[in-house]
Amino acid sequence: MKPLNCLIIDDEPIAREGIADYCKEISFLNIVGLCKNVLQANHYLQTHQIDLIFLDINMPIVSGIDWLKDLKNSPSIVMTTAYEEYALESFRYNVLDYLIKPISFERFLQAVNKVNNYHIGTTENKALFVKCEKQLKKLLINDILFIEAMQNYIKVVTITETIITHMPLKNFKDQLPKDNFIQTHKSYIVSKYKVDKIVENQIIIGAYEIPISVRLKKIVLKNFI
Repeated sequence: MKPLNCLIIDDEPIAREGIADYCKEISFLNIVGLCKNVLQANHYLQTHQIDLIFLDINMPIVSGIDWLKDLKNSPSIVMTTAYEEYALESFRYNVLDYLIKPISFERFLQAVNKVNNYHIGTTENKALFVKCEKQLKKLLINDILFIEAMQNYIKVVTITETIITHMPLKNFKDQLPKDNFIQTHKSYIVSKYKVDKIVENQIIIGAYEIPISVRLKKIVLKNFI
């Protein structure tokens, strides 16, 4: 798949450059332009194919929200703002994620993984990029067996390898297709299509035994009965 062409719109130079630096670390993002206002952005939209816009809200001339309201056939949008109060309104306008400044790289990566999978479309081809050993590693969603939380880290066990990454379990869960994965325990999420059998309070995937908590057992069983 070709990289996603990105446009960054923010009136603050430091904020524009910060998002641009993050984009440069990710292979599926291609920066087409950096704009200090939406008037500049209109020019890029008329002359370039744009797949993704990183959009600030509080800008001079026209705010990001007001511009978005009138934008026809808009690309995918990720809001990058210091204002939490516009989140609900933003999601009415094709916004895929809403990032609050200051934006960590981990949170940025979560957002662009969501956008990338939205553009890919099929579960078989979907992938996440996770930070592992000071590099970004591509992880095919269809290869995941289960995920285990370990304090501030998670262990992702796939059909070929085990990856350790610094991320809360909930953040990783939010990036997974909800129909494909089940939380069986506060510390475990499994791919329901990789389950071999359920024995009492355990899910068996190959040689792995994953616990099912009492609280979640009824919910887990409903996915198989």
